[in-house]
Amino acid sequence: MRERVEELKGRVRTMFSDDSVAEAVTLMDSLERLGVDGHFREEIESAISRIVHPDESAGSDDLHVVATRFRLLRQHGIWVSTGNFKASLSSDPRALLSLYNAAHMAVPGDGLALDDVINFTRHQLEAIAAKGELRSPLAEQVARALDHPLPRFTRLLETMYYVGEYAREETHDNTLLELARLNSHLMRSLHLRELKALSLWWRDLYNTVNLPYTRDRMVEVYFWSCGMIPEEEHSRARLMFAKTFGLVTFLDDTYDVHATLEECHSFTEAMQRWDDSAVSILPEYLRMPYIKTLSNFKDFENMLKPDEKYRMSYARKAYQLQAEYYMQEAQWSNDKHRPTFKEHEELSVMSSGLPMLNLVALMGYGTIATKKVFEWTCAVPDVVRAGAQIGRFLNDISSYKLGKNKKDVASIVECYMVEKGTTGEEAVAAIAAMTEDSWRTMNHACMAMDRVLLPAAQLVVNIARSNEVIYLRGRDGYTFGSHVKDLVTMLFLAPIP
Repeated sequence: MRERVEELKGRVRTMFSDDSVAEAVTLMDSLERLGVDGHFREEIESAISRIVHPDESAGSDDLHVVATRFRLLRQHGIWVSTGNFKASLSSDPRALLSLYNAAHMAVPGDGLALDDVINFTRHQLEAIAAKGELRSPLAEQVARALDHPLPRFTRLLETMYYVGEYAREETHDNTLLELARLNSHLMRSLHLRELKALSLWWRDLYNTVNLPYTRDRMVEVYFWSCGMIPEEEHSRARLMFAKTFGLVTFLDDTYDVHATLEECHSFTEAMQRWDDSAVSILPEYLRMPYIKTLSNFKDFENMLKPDEKYRMSYARKAYQLQAEYYMQEAQWSNDKHRPTFKEHEELSVMSSGLPMLNLVALMGYGTIATKKVFEWTCAVPDVVRAGAQIGRFLNDISSYKLGKNKKDVASIVECYMVEKGTTGEEAVAAIAAMTEDSWRTMNHACMAMDRVLLPAAQLVVNIARSNEVIYLRGRDGYTFGSHVKDLVTMLFLAPIP
């Protein structure tokens, strides 16, 4: 299979010789949605440089091409003007869908223009779909985009849908299709090997620490991990992320639902000491989780090359801070303290664990994860904070809709209701609007930053995409695995289209 992939890659490279902007845009879009763009990074960079400043007449009358070019450039961290998008110029559902997806790359400075585009195209697409006028595969693509606009959907899931859909498009290319299918089989083979190893590791760990009140969700965690770090070359990062996610769940659920305040204090103190000798200050039931946490972090360090060892200090410090954030929330809960919305948002965004998990994932990356990248991520810049806000806001909307544990501190939705005197529905709508603002902040930050930092920023974007899938319409696919069972099945078990 790998030999055939190499042969097909050679054929695809010849497709980049066409100077047409429309052809370059279409090829880039297909490669990314089919999940094979990682094989052609240099060619795509070259194509981007061609389409950034295209001939004025190149594809300018094709709304689908104009919108797709806009989306692709912004997704690659290149600012491009909204120009004069006129949704009303087309009644073509394919063009409307491309425009709808493109408008979700809006940034705060775009004003109301792209809001109007999103509202108009959504209304048009819903109306066309309701009449049953859409043919397959466009009908499925529209339905998916209305739930998850393309820039906010995880790449791996999009590929699993799109491989089958692409085969039914009249203009599909058989070479691309075969490459995508073979690549999907190879990726699944790798992911299943990782999932098997993680499942064995987790079962042993979960049984050993013996904390039955904590969530047993390694398959869901790995599903999350694949959504944000799908690439073959980032296997180490994916495994470190998934294992740390599992470990921090012990922390989260202990502080949230089980430990007394005194036990929380001793657990926090032990985490700050980060030494086997600190086990003596812990209650018996927390000793094994503590020992296992330290030993697993030691294993992570052993996975790093000599010139990468410095990364451990960043990840360890972030994990220690995580315990402090949980401690503060436990204190609030014990004191029955109702924080202001601002207080809650500032703490809960960090206690979401996402800034810490960003660092852990980067720890497993290759040479692009430099000391500069770690310093930048540790400082929680706008893009990292916005990504964590998205995760926190979606999680708290879900908690409000599904109900939360009685010991949990008031959610961000409840704080908003009390402070603003709103109903629950009004508070949820307001938090959803803040989530949208965070997406736009993140979009803007990716276009404004030093391009050396862009891979780290795109990791944050990918985490936000995974959160959008996990918490779609108020579900919680992590706490309640049944909510994402069909997606897990499609990703790991169902036949590849």
